[in-house]
Amino acid sequence: MVSRFVFGNPIKTNAVIKETALSDISAVNPLLKFSEDKRSFTIDLLPDDSIYGLGESLHGMNKRGFIYVSNNTDQVHHDENQYSLYGSHNFVLLNRFKGVKLGLFVDYPAKTTFDIGFTDKDVMKVSVEEPDYTLYVVEGDSALSIITEFREIIGKSYKAPLWGFGYGQSRWGYKCTEDILKVVNEHKRLNLPLDSVYMDIDYMQDYAVFTINPERYHYFEDFVKKMKEENIHLVPAIDPAVKRLKGYFVYDEGVENNYFCKDEDGNDFPVAVWPGLAHLPDFFKPEVKKWFGEKYKLFTDVGIDGFWNDMNEPAIFYSSKSIKAAADKLATLRDKTETLNLSELWDYLDTASGLANNAEDYKSFYHEIDGKKVRHDRVHNLYAFNMVEGISKEFKEIAPDKEILFFSRSSYVGQHRYSGIWTGDNSSYYSHIKLILSQLPGLNMNGFLYVGADTGGFAFNVSEPLLMRFMQVSMFTPLFRNHCALGCRDQEIYNFKDIDSFRNMLNLRYALIPELYRIYEDCIENSKLMFTPLALAYPDDRACLDVDDQLMLGDDYMIAPVYEANATGRFVYLPEDMTAYVLKSDKDYKTLDMEKGYHHIDIALNELVIFVKKGKELKLSEPALNTALL
Repeated sequence: MVSRFVFGNPIKTNAVIKETALSDISAVNPLLKFSEDKRSFTIDLLPDDSIYGLGESLHGMNKRGFIYVSNNTDQVHHDENQYSLYGSHNFVLLNRFKGVKLGLFVDYPAKTTFDIGFTDKDVMKVSVEEPDYTLYVVEGDSALSIITEFREIIGKSYKAPLWGFGYGQSRWGYKCTEDILKVVNEHKRLNLPLDSVYMDIDYMQDYAVFTINPERYHYFEDFVKKMKEENIHLVPAIDPAVKRLKGYFVYDEGVENNYFCKDEDGNDFPVAVWPGLAHLPDFFKPEVKKWFGEKYKLFTDVGIDGFWNDMNEPAIFYSSKSIKAAADKLATLRDKTETLNLSELWDYLDTASGLANNAEDYKSFYHEIDGKKVRHDRVHNLYAFNMVEGISKEFKEIAPDKEILFFSRSSYVGQHRYSGIWTGDNSSYYSHIKLILSQLPGLNMNGFLYVGADTGGFAFNVSEPLLMRFMQVSMFTPLFRNHCALGCRDQEIYNFKDIDSFRNMLNLRYALIPELYRIYEDCIENSKLMFTPLALAYPDDRACLDVDDQLMLGDDYMIAPVYEANATGRFVYLPEDMTAYVLKSDKDYKTLDMEKGYHHIDIALNELVIFVKKGKELKLSEPALNTALL
């Protein structure tokens, strides 16, 4: 049962598309206790209560013990002292062992804080900036039925094409067609499966969106056609910021038609991102969504059928306003070289380091929503949603016969109907393998099924064993993309020593794709989780509450990847008798019949383990060099 409670005058987010009758606050579940001004509510937690959800967030699957802030942020440091990442996924599930189950969705497009047993270990407190929001309370007999009911009111998830499950190679730093050809040719030479190569910002002319550098990517249409003939899809990044340059067609059209976000005085608000000074399209205006989406025709007309939207929180490196304030503050220190005290120095350093994604900048520009001027910070978490929604709808107009692969960095609930997401700029840490496991079920609960992380880690330098262990969790996610940053170690798998083992892992992925895609389609159609915490799949098994690093995959499988350096195995808990498939390749594997309970299982660096329920079998197909050949 879904109950809807409205407080104040909320901005319509379009997260929910199947509305329920409005309920009176007197009918709210008695577990919820509201503050007098309705800016917050609390729930008292029992010792065995666990909290799941919040999608793309830090810490474990069970969110208890930490603070989380839904405030879409360009956050390169996915460390435990951070509160926010790129998405705002405000559905949480209270899972009381052998007791009440309760789903809560706080539909609010600005900063929302979930203090889940941090300030007070026995209390969950949810707070908003202003008491203008809609709260959905979902009650049911089981946690999984509550999740399904919530998923049904927010709509079916985006369905990616089959080739989107193939292996993709990416890097910030592929500067020309020759760099991409090297990737394709090396995979071909070594018989390594490959479906896509990603084009980061280097393909653009001076980082101007919807342009192609003619010197680096010469004869681009012919190049796209050549790649298609080899069953390789090119997937360019598209950012929202439009370079401020007279004579540049996108900028000129945006200025002429008042398509950009305005400052308080009605002037186009300047920000700096990759192209330098730029303007942000106002995606809250329907005509801007359509205009920006139509620009993708420049790519679809030459054969491109995949895109990733980056930097759409929106990221701001600095604004003209904030950089001037920092420069003015530095000028005050000019005559204090002999008398400068540390507090003054630290104050300036804080100002300088706070230029990017500055809260004051987000309060300094405005959107037009239904003819009204609305300050950006009050709808911040919806910026990417509106961008993606508009683009997705235009795909049906500009490329009606194409299945488009489409995913975004930033997101809000409801956006799952239009695209997938990847989890942003992670790092080459073993702990970030476990982070993937922790995020997957929460993302699924919030509707996002086409998801994945940067395999190998985006930031820093990956080792060969770390890349292999990363691959062994990405093996199961719909999006399987190796991506890293400029200046990092070359991360393509052909640069490492044990090519045979990497080839075996990729062949295994392709042998699994038909079964993974079947599970994916089933979860879309029936509003189910693709990845389920054991505590929700086996609600009467107390031991499952403590399992934070294993997941059920679909109905029949369980995964438990290795995520520690130098480990040659790991401990697992089996909630029922299962068969362990220990695979070196799709042809070379053994099976182990294992009883319910605790076990240590050996998992060598070149081995993948999948646990299968009794009476079921692992469905492997014949692998291929790309999905077109499956």
